[in-house]
Amino acid sequence: MIHVLGHKHSLLNEYIAEVRDVEIQKDSLRFRRNMERLGEIFAYEISKTLAWEEQEVITSLGVARCERLVNQPVIATILRAGLPMHQGVLNYFDRAENAFVSAYRKHRKDGRFDIQIEYTSCPSIDNKVLILGDPMLATGSSMVLAYKELIRKGKPVHTHIISVVASIQGIEYLKKHLLNDDFTVWLGTVDDELTAKAYIVPGLGDAGDLAFGSKL
Repeated sequence: MIHVLGHKHSLLNEYIAEVRDVEIQKDSLRFRRNMERLGEIFAYEISKTLAWEEQEVITSLGVARCERLVNQPVIATILRAGLPMHQGVLNYFDRAENAFVSAYRKHRKDGRFDIQIEYTSCPSIDNKVLILGDPMLATGSSMVLAYKELIRKGKPVHTHIISVVASIQGIEYLKKHLLNDDFTVWLGTVDDELTAKAYIVPGLGDAGDLAFGSKL
């Protein structure tokens, strides 16, 4: 199932407009905070789909029957661009375990590139809910490779994939390669164009550079 949250009017659309805006992007602190806010919105929406149970909570005046999460998810992100959005998800699932995957584009001389996984830190995700995030879903190959790397640590009961801006090609790639797995995709917005160098247009640029500065 695929949810595009930007199809409905909400503050999410305001934050997406700001992370796209070249003038606002000059303020890396604001860019990171907006990505964090978007992560919080994704977390809130995902929370509606999780398992809940009624528990007794002792107040200063008596006992209240309250709904509580049965289990916290495992939150995973693709370094480094996904860190601000990851923090937003963690703000809401504040007792969750965390996983990190280092993936990068290794460019060839012919202009094409391969996705390389260099480092993974992950707890057991067997029979747990996994939330896997990356701000940009361009070709979709990084997300699929990161997911396949993570499931070496167990098979999640369900996976939620989150991304702020996606391309149509990236969505189709996920459908093709994760078709037999139990997953839900949560997107902020979808752009039509993907360039020959696999950049989303209009997109927003390099989320990692905008958040943390340019790299060599």
